[in-house]
Amino acid sequence: MTELNGLKLKVLELLKEDARRTPTLLATLLGVDEQDVRTSIKELEDQHVIVKYAAVVNWDKVDDEKVTALIEVQITPERGRGFEGIAERIYLYPQVKSVYLMSGAYDLLVEVEGRNLREVANFVSEKLSPIDSVLSTKTNFTLKKYKQDGIIFEDHQEDNRLMISP
Repeated sequence: MTELNGLKLKVLELLKEDARRTPTLLATLLGVDEQDVRTSIKELEDQHVIVKYAAVVNWDKVDDEKVTALIEVQITPERGRGFEGIAERIYLYPQVKSVYLMSGAYDLLVEVEGRNLREVANFVSEKLSPIDSVLSTKTNFTLKKYKQDGIIFEDHQEDNRLMISP
């Protein structure tokens, strides 16, 4: 694990909020030298702390039908490797967007994306379920996304009601 100084942590927080922020803007917001920000970003990228810059997209506003499923997977850990080998085998499939090791009723949470329900169902039945260590799966289809990475997707009205106190 990488030990980060205060500047690097602040840079990460600001880039997480908006990855389009330039080193110049970050330096201004933090009150530091721009070159220090550039150096910090370069080191964070080299250390694979910053892995990728990505946009958060509200796919409900785009005419591109996709189906997302969150699959709860119970597995038997492999001797000597635990959950690592099975997780790797699963995350290498192109339709898998995320894999998380979980505590609780299941071991892995697998996020899968497909063009339609059938494509996701085929992935579960033909690729995921046949893995020897997989004991069971439970597929939950995403119907609507309200918030992701701290970003609210709904166009919501501010609550303008007067506060009443007793």
